[in-house]
Amino acid sequence: MQTERIAIEGMHCANCSALIQKMVGRMDGVETCEVNLAANNGTVTFDPQRTNMAQVVQTIVDLGYGATVIPKENRAAFDRERREREAAQRRHDLRLFCMSLVLTALIMVISMTPLGMSALMPLATAIFGEGHTHEQMMLVMNVVCMVLTIPVQFVAGARFYRGALGALKARSANMDTLVAVGTSIAFVYSLYVTFSPTTAGTMAPFETSAMLITFVQLGKMLEAKAKGRAGEAVEELMSLAPKIAHVKRADEVVDVPIDDVRVGDVVQIRPGEKVPVDGTVIEGSSSVDESMLTGEPMPCEKTVGDEVCGATINGNGSLIVTATRVGAESTLSRIVEMVEKAQGSRPKIQQLADRIASVFVPAILLLGLVTFAGWMIYAAATTGVDGAAFERALMAGVSVIVVACPCALGLATPTAVMVGTGRGAEQGILIKDGDALQQAGKIGKVVFDKTGTLTQGMPMVVGVAHGEEASEEDVVRFAAALERGSEHPLARAVLMYAAENDIQVPANMVSDFEARVGSGVTGRVDGELFGFGNERLVHELTGGEVPAWCKEFAQSGAGAHATVMYLVFESFGVAGAIAAADKPKPTSAEGVRMLHERGLEVYLLTGDARSAAEHVAEQVGIEASHVMAEVLPGQKAERVAELLDPSHEKLVAMVGDGINDTPALATADVGIVMSAGSDAALEVGQIVLMHDDVRDVATAIALSAATMRKIKQNFAWAPGYNLLLVPLAAFGILPPELSSACMALSSVSVVTNSLLLGRAKLK
Repeated sequence: MQTERIAIEGMHCANCSALIQKMVGRMDGVETCEVNLAANNGTVTFDPQRTNMAQVVQTIVDLGYGATVIPKENRAAFDRERREREAAQRRHDLRLFCMSLVLTALIMVISMTPLGMSALMPLATAIFGEGHTHEQMMLVMNVVCMVLTIPVQFVAGARFYRGALGALKARSANMDTLVAVGTSIAFVYSLYVTFSPTTAGTMAPFETSAMLITFVQLGKMLEAKAKGRAGEAVEELMSLAPKIAHVKRADEVVDVPIDDVRVGDVVQIRPGEKVPVDGTVIEGSSSVDESMLTGEPMPCEKTVGDEVCGATINGNGSLIVTATRVGAESTLSRIVEMVEKAQGSRPKIQQLADRIASVFVPAILLLGLVTFAGWMIYAAATTGVDGAAFERALMAGVSVIVVACPCALGLATPTAVMVGTGRGAEQGILIKDGDALQQAGKIGKVVFDKTGTLTQGMPMVVGVAHGEEASEEDVVRFAAALERGSEHPLARAVLMYAAENDIQVPANMVSDFEARVGSGVTGRVDGELFGFGNERLVHELTGGEVPAWCKEFAQSGAGAHATVMYLVFESFGVAGAIAAADKPKPTSAEGVRMLHERGLEVYLLTGDARSAAEHVAEQVGIEASHVMAEVLPGQKAERVAELLDPSHEKLVAMVGDGINDTPALATADVGIVMSAGSDAALEVGQIVLMHDDVRDVATAIALSAATMRKIKQNFAWAPGYNLLLVPLAAFGILPPELSSACMALSSVSVVTNSLLLGRAKLK
């Protein structure tokens, strides 16, 4: 299956997005189609053997909307073109609105003030002579209003007719249908009043349809502006990338557009410039500000062999790097893609809006017809049916149709999701989809991995013990030889200790190296099998237990609150032990406290010894009864599963730092990865904490809760607003022109409420 994203233009309400989803989703070969009204885009997953994006785009165009495939490469150029098109569309909409506003104002002056009649008196005299009648004067005024209304109705209002026609082709209805039907009824009735002999001398209500279209246009312009603010987070992220790179071509350095840089290109980064691509330093040294990724204010020193990420800021030195990831594969691009995907995703709560929208428009059309019929029946039973009664009934029906447009309902969820995920991205919290955003607010238990999550992940050797068969130097040398090349934090601690104490480790000392999951590593020296690992490895190699002197070392002094690893020889047993301790991060205790203040249960899950785990738990504020220690990697998922709530009232979050925690992350209701922008972290888990800060777990949960509150507020407001105003419209209290203004206000208010998430207190 292949997944592509599409930029969609011309959507106005929940029925528009639902219509596109339904019609594209029905296509042969399309697995899923998700459309985001607030972001004006969609995501399609399809089988390229059975359909293609050209057919998908054509299906959307046939419905009356604009559609363009969003390219994975050259996104900067595409986004510039899209912004230019959107800016041109806004200018076009503004011109149409100004035209509508001026013409509508003239219509209202003519039809509602004495000034209008005075201004048109000379025209009536020129046509009918000095002795023209009142009926002839009204005819002139009505015809002039008709001429002024036609551009408003069929030029400014053309977009509504196109949208309604597209919906009609798909045997559906949307907001365009309501506006087109409502204004057309008002316009046709005005024509009837103008030219029917039975209504001679009556002023036709052309201002009704003109004001309807003008107010709806105003509402759509305000809504578009507010929706643009909801998507500012992605714009800000994309603006971080530099536009050009200094690339070595032949024997000179040339400036090329960032989209033209290729993997393997040699790029020069001058002092103070932004790093244009992800790459490896091959020459020079400098400090690089990586705060946009890690949140750390202190620059990181970079030298030959180190990795740099695009959009970070170079310090005072010059760097030459080889580009390793460019375009869509760069770290920044992948972050942007993740945020856009999250903003375009649909949490389960959106399904409620979709179900309501699917029946809302037909129900409103029926309600408008019932309102009209009710007024006519009332008139027949009281004053009798005449022109005035018919107009009252018709205007009440039109008001109902217009005021009940479901625009606000369609914007309730996506605008809140956009603002929520954007707010998270600004704080280094990447929420991958709407479901994760929805679920995070219901978390009741948080399970932390220890090393690299709660702790700094850089243990230091704090003690070495040895038996009669080896010296301290021998223990360190053999352990370092086995751990050479390993990326495990304890391996780095041993190698660092050997280097600091000038202990020489021969490069080819060990053969037949083997990593044993959950116990340690083994290898051979001159045919002798030995290993470095935990108590389990001691039993595996010797069949016996850890000797008393090792237990004493592990239970007191340096080893009491440290992880102890043993140097074991198959022939004679334990030769020595090394204790390494890892300190909690400075923010861990505060992060755990913040979770406790929210009423959450906090657990510690680790493969380390219980004494070391409980010591860390005590330092950060986790109860000893909530410590799960000495757990094998394969058993972590089982321990998380034991905490799951079958009722799903209190969800479980697993917080880890990478690949080794993947099974547990997948088992938990919500997987949260803490990593400063690593490749693995961007692929694992539903929420990625880029700043590697324990406090951000509580912030992510608070953000989810705040976002869901906004969605629920919007859901209560949007239909509640309609339910309040529909009776006013049905009883004739709310005229059509005010109905259109109220409908526009409903959409703007929902978007504005979502934007208030940007000010929500999360810490």
